[in-house]
Amino acid sequence: MGKKATPRSLAENEALAMAKMLRVSPIKLNVLASSIRGKKVEQALSELTFSKRRIAQDVKKVLQSAVANAENNHQLDVDQLFVAEAYVGKTMVMKRFRARARGRAGRILKPFSRLTIVVREREEAA
Repeated sequence: MGKKATPRSLAENEALAMAKMLRVSPIKLNVLASSIRGKKVEQALSELTFSKRRIAQDVKKVLQSAVANAENNHQLDVDQLFVAEAYVGKTMVMKRFRARARGRAGRILKPFSRLTIVVREREEAA
């Protein structure tokens, strides 16, 4: 009397990886996500390796995790993978205050983000 298994939301030639509490604004993270979207995995990894943005190393880890999931869990060919989807979501926001003049308080918002990367195996032209 268990719960029925949820059907897989991805296709057979796709793999997913997600990072849930990245300490960066979703707007800043979306710049990196859009820069790798649609590219081959090797090209996206090299672009993230040499990026000057702080969060690029975390995005690279998530992409490497998606590639490892594709290879180990779904037996996909690593050389044929490309970044099919890379999207960013908003999670919690830490609220802090800073003392300002005349007894007032300035609000400081420290947002967190969620990153989801889906890699897909490219179909070979036969």
